[in-house]
Amino acid sequence: MSAARAIGLLLGAAADGVIGRGEPVALLTGAARALERRLPGVAGTGGLVGGLVVAGVVAERVSRRSPVMQAIGTAVATWAVLGGAGLAESGTALARDLEEGELDAARGTLAALDTRSTAGLDVIGLSRASVESVARHTSDSVVGPLFWGAVAGIPGLVGARALSLLRGSELTRRLDDLVNLAPTRFAAALTVTSAPVVGGSARGAWRAWQRDTVAHPSPNAGRIEAAFAGALEIRLGGRTVYPHGIEERPVLGDGRNPDAGHVTRAVELSRVVGWLTAVSSAVLALLSGLRRRP
Repeated sequence: MSAARAIGLLLGAAADGVIGRGEPVALLTGAARALERRLPGVAGTGGLVGGLVVAGVVAERVSRRSPVMQAIGTAVATWAVLGGAGLAESGTALARDLEEGELDAARGTLAALDTRSTAGLDVIGLSRASVESVARHTSDSVVGPLFWGAVAGIPGLVGARALSLLRGSELTRRLDDLVNLAPTRFAAALTVTSAPVVGGSARGAWRAWQRDTVAHPSPNAGRIEAAFAGALEIRLGGRTVYPHGIEERPVLGDGRNPDAGHVTRAVELSRVVGWLTAVSSAVLALLSGLRRRP
């Protein structure tokens, strides 16, 4: 069955790249927003996450009736929850709008990816926020689900993606941070490996990851953002304005200020990290299956 899970993860990742983003992610996001308005806090988001995980457990048990069913079930679930295609689409749109000077359009696209205030951002600020968002979502919507899909099958896929989307309460935010501790560091390591593929610096990615994240308020986001900054040889972080106030984030990386070209390269880097994650997750699924055998 471990081979079937590995094949399903690869097929689902391929479908995300070829077919595009699955509508279930959009439906889940819409349902989350509606539920948070009606049942704010733990009652809404926690209940929805729990329900989705239970549905994933049922789907996993049904699919285990045969290797073919498990491969198909895992492939469909992987395609349904992965956000790689949607992230690449948004990142490409951001780079294009920034290149053409369409800053209002860029602000609108960025607002769908990031909770920061975008109204006062100039080209440099929008480029910085765009690269940070691409980096963070690469970990949350691609690496995390694939990692937990390899470890726990369909429930892992669904649960990890649901938590990344449904951070409406303190409980779900803490759970999301905990669940993504390992995947985020795995994503940062793959960023170091992938940097030369997009003309970036593996050494810079490693140095920024290890050096610049100590003071970052997030236990996860700072790692992947720093790795992207070092890989692309740019500076990220710094003063960030949110609706609730201003945060002074640590500076990540030590290169130049980012521009539209760096957003394009961040999307390319995200794609490479995603494919390496798919292959690595398939290997992890195989190894997990071998360890479970008597």
